[in-house]
Amino acid sequence: MTRIAAEWVTRPQTRRVMQALGQGRHQAFFVGGCVRNALIDAPVDDIDISTDARPERVIELAEAAKLKAVPTGIEHGTITVVSGGIPHEVTTFRKDVETFGRHAVVAFSTDIEDDARRRDFTMNALYADAEGRLHDPLDGLPDLRARHVRFIDDPEQRIREDYLRILRFFRFHAWYGDPAEGLNAEGLAAAAALADGLETLSRERVGAETKKLLSAPDPSPAVAAMAQAPILFHVLPGADAERLPVLVHLEQAAGVAPDPIRRLALLGGQEIPDRLRLSKAEGKRLHLLRDGIGSEAGTAELAYRQGPEAARDIELLRAATFEAPLPAALEDDIAAGAKAVFPVKAADLMPRYHGPELGRKLAELERRWIASRFTLDRDALLG
Repeated sequence: MTRIAAEWVTRPQTRRVMQALGQGRHQAFFVGGCVRNALIDAPVDDIDISTDARPERVIELAEAAKLKAVPTGIEHGTITVVSGGIPHEVTTFRKDVETFGRHAVVAFSTDIEDDARRRDFTMNALYADAEGRLHDPLDGLPDLRARHVRFIDDPEQRIREDYLRILRFFRFHAWYGDPAEGLNAEGLAAAAALADGLETLSRERVGAETKKLLSAPDPSPAVAAMAQAPILFHVLPGADAERLPVLVHLEQAAGVAPDPIRRLALLGGQEIPDRLRLSKAEGKRLHLLRDGIGSEAGTAELAYRQGPEAARDIELLRAATFEAPLPAALEDDIAAGAKAVFPVKAADLMPRYHGPELGRKLAELERRWIASRFTLDRDALLG
């Protein structure tokens, strides 16, 4: 039998939760992302547990074990059990009674297969008991091993239950799919057929999912498929995915980590901050990067004015946009600009200059100083 061997399975805090849930002969299984990622040696951030115990019973069992139980989603069967400061989301087995998007009517169940069939992809319907032994009611392990993202049962039905699953389909392919293999044909056809359903989603949910997708090491095959479907049109009208593979290649060659805002700046599109509900800081950075692509400022000046990270991002975007190599002296220019300090102060020009004239003179001297690659000192500039 396949067994997951991960540190968190035997962690005392987590074992206390599983032991508490096991009282009264209840079933309790790790489920979803933690199991999937443990099987492929990927990082695990959250621990989700499924059980046949009803929510009220989960609270009783947790409190009897002196664990904190928080009814974070009790109406949906979810209790957060905190052990040693670590949260564990515990959800009662459920089955769909009636589905209409996010407002599906569900009933609690005692059958693990009922619970598995409510999930989106086969690779997410993997369970493991307290000892790490795998339970695979829908035969999802072969798909995970083949890196094949496949909807459970009928893709259209899964999508109608929650249209965000369209974006999750592309995001999961970007993170867990085989880049040499195209997306699952049935899933892709269902996503294309139901693309209008994306318009019913909140922009916060679409934005969060899009940023997760663009944070993948190489999302370009998935985004290209979105553009062809066309799904990308519904998310970012006017976006162009053609040069995203170029940017990803440049990032990897430069050893630069993936960044969704940098990649959004390349994709472009209409009203990105509003459509994706970006934070003010994200929106400001996005505009800075997009404006920087077409600016005349060199690398050193960008680093001086905007900082080293923004300078590097803009040069990556320029190289991808114009399909050109990165500047040969990129890191030297960034270092020079980042540490440069303009040696002239407004007081140095007063009282000879004042008001708008003072500002113009300072700007003129600053341009001369930048053009000298920051070598002109105060005396040379004022002489």
